[in-house]
Amino acid sequence: MELLAAAFSAACAVDHDSSTSESDARDSAAGHLPGSESSSTLGNEATPEECPALADSPTTLTEALQMIHPIPADSWRNLIEQIGLLYQEYRDKSTLQEIETRRQQDAEIQDNVDGSPASEETPEEDEEEEEEPASPPERKAVPQICLLSNPHSRFNLWQDLPEIRSSGVLDLLQPEEIRLQEAMFELVTSEASYYKSLNLLVSHFMENERLKKILHPSEAHILFSNVLDVMAVSERFLLELERRMEENIVISDVCDIVYLYAADHFSVYITYVSNQTYQERTYKQLLQEKAAFRELIAQLELDPKCRGLPLSSFLILPFQRITRLKLLVQNILKRVEERSEREGTALDAHKELELVVKACNEGVRKMSRTEQMISIQKKMEFKIKSVPIISHSRWLLKQGELQQMSGPKTSRTLRTKKLFREIYLFLFNDLLVICRQIPGDKYQVFDSAPRGLLRVEELEDQGQTLANVFILRLLENADDREATYMLKASAQSEMKRWMTSLAPNRRTKFVSFTSRLLDCPQVQCVHPYVAQQPDELTLELADILNILDKTEDGWIFGERLHDQERGWFPSNMTEEILNPKIRSQNLKECFRVHKMDDPQRSQNKDRRKLGSRTRQ
Repeated sequence: MELLAAAFSAACAVDHDSSTSESDARDSAAGHLPGSESSSTLGNEATPEECPALADSPTTLTEALQMIHPIPADSWRNLIEQIGLLYQEYRDKSTLQEIETRRQQDAEIQDNVDGSPASEETPEEDEEEEEEPASPPERKAVPQICLLSNPHSRFNLWQDLPEIRSSGVLDLLQPEEIRLQEAMFELVTSEASYYKSLNLLVSHFMENERLKKILHPSEAHILFSNVLDVMAVSERFLLELERRMEENIVISDVCDIVYLYAADHFSVYITYVSNQTYQERTYKQLLQEKAAFRELIAQLELDPKCRGLPLSSFLILPFQRITRLKLLVQNILKRVEERSEREGTALDAHKELELVVKACNEGVRKMSRTEQMISIQKKMEFKIKSVPIISHSRWLLKQGELQQMSGPKTSRTLRTKKLFREIYLFLFNDLLVICRQIPGDKYQVFDSAPRGLLRVEELEDQGQTLANVFILRLLENADDREATYMLKASAQSEMKRWMTSLAPNRRTKFVSFTSRLLDCPQVQCVHPYVAQQPDELTLELADILNILDKTEDGWIFGERLHDQERGWFPSNMTEEILNPKIRSQNLKECFRVHKMDDPQRSQNKDRRKLGSRTRQ
């Protein structure tokens, strides 16, 4: 957290000189002219064009809330029922739009750097632009936040609701508040889309009479787990959000509701997600071993209701939703005013969601790690004193084959094929085991060392024969002595990945104190990637990552900003973020989302929770 705080300070320093111009640019892009204000009162028929004085009166959210009427319950329910997107479609559209937005921002900064007309304006032209606000104020253009730009999607924006358009509230609220309303509205409507997909999973697949006859009750239980509990919680959660929407067309807050449900009800997600390993295995076995299951599922997936989506995409919905919900709260947190009550509820909600997501991840890992450790121990034969492999606090980080250099470094031995000998490494979070593979898919252990007593060193370039060679030093091995191994990897990326795993605190190219904090290189994910090895990082579309290290053969070691998870991934799954202002803003937003609780906010948490329950 200290490192993150330093990153925030450095980012602020980088961004300081351009903060004023950026603010003006954002206002201009949103259609808000600097110096003009919105009305705090709205007549029945009056508009800013008819009564310019209305545009000169300041307004607050409180005043707006007092003036605007609630949305009729029937109107709101009709909107929810008309949402035509399944959750899988919603996620794809929203993340692709997020990626495209960053691309456009990068293109704008590059145009300026390359000498576009925007960067060559004369002082006289700047002065003329600055004088424009003095002209009669015009109706503010509504900021367009086209999360779902497909006109046939039947997925509305908050600002597109007929009640919003007819009320005149868009003339009352500032552009930033409208963006915040859209962020809160997205959380509500995406929950409706998610509930619709869950309902389809239950009604179309789980409750299918033919499928019930094919599956044994134990198979059905593993396949669908506690999805009924998850759907019931989603339904109650959505009803609470609906009630909040019906209170007023200007949404006061949603994060207080998210906080209560994350703290008291979202444990059903932990149960469901922890079953994921067994669920995936059972699903694959059923497809392979039961022809009737395979044929029926293929038939059900062809139904137009499923939009061409497979059953597997429905089964993974709860895990996708709980992680996405955390990102939606982050999006709200970036838009609320600092040190406000809404910032406090957003921070509380985000913290609770982080705990739920962490518990989900730990549940999945615990199930898979236990089986993996048992399998590994069965394959090991100890030539040295036996080391107990299975432990509740131990898990595998990386395993694989390397070449160990044998014999003296002479010109004669460098020309022989016996210079290197194959060895196999199992690296756990607290232990390194060095083996040789023997017949029967077994491994003979001949050395080991605690992970904390490992040191690595990359060799200088010494020609093709010693390319991708590094030194591994065991400060205290199985014989209580220091041991040194010269190891050769198959590629530069494999060498760096081993070095990073063996010695995680080793300084890398982009991790020096100054370079990382001032302007660390960043990338965004444009193609999803599923980790193939324990040291790799699974990427979702639109993930933003700091680059900590990279190789010439196309691999990046990065840290994801929204959860600080680290790992390797192919560089062709990402695009570099070239705009330094965007990188700086990403760091500041990261700090704000993960900043430590201040005492005042902690004292008010229970008061907000009680107040929310009273209101509900």
